Amino acid sequence: MTALQIYVSFPGTAREALSFYADVFGGELALFTYEEFSRSDGPPDAIAHGQLSGAVALAGSDAAAGEKSVRFEGLMLSLLGTAEPAVLHEWFDKLAVDGRVIDPLSPRPWGATDGQVVDRHGLHWLIGYEQSASPS
Repeated sequence: MTALQIYVSFPGTAREALSFYADVFGGELALFTYEEFSRSDGPPDAIAHGQLSGAVALAGSDAAAGEKSVRFEGLMLSLLGTAEPAVLHEWFDKLAVDGRVIDPLSPRPWGATDGQVVDRHGLHWLIGYEQSASPS
């Protein structure tokens, strides 16, 4: 790993959530169950570790008994300028399905285009780009 990576503890939805993010962002997804990791602190088919590698890297697992699951306040996952504008619009639209658009992805008076969305799994995303990053 060469950069900061978010690791999310999901409330028993890690397989669904990480598969959703793989569908949104592409990349390779590896999932390992509690049983495969010889863990007995949760259901055998629960995800003990999942890793999405690609344009967007994200990891997570199902919270074990007594562990807290994802709950963010005052935190956004920023994808500002991380891909071509068309790709960022596609990601925004996919994350918005069954989620909640906080602020539409649109041009701003200061010359950037950005927006915010909370996806169906509760992650808050800030997505955008500078107009100069648009193809000529």
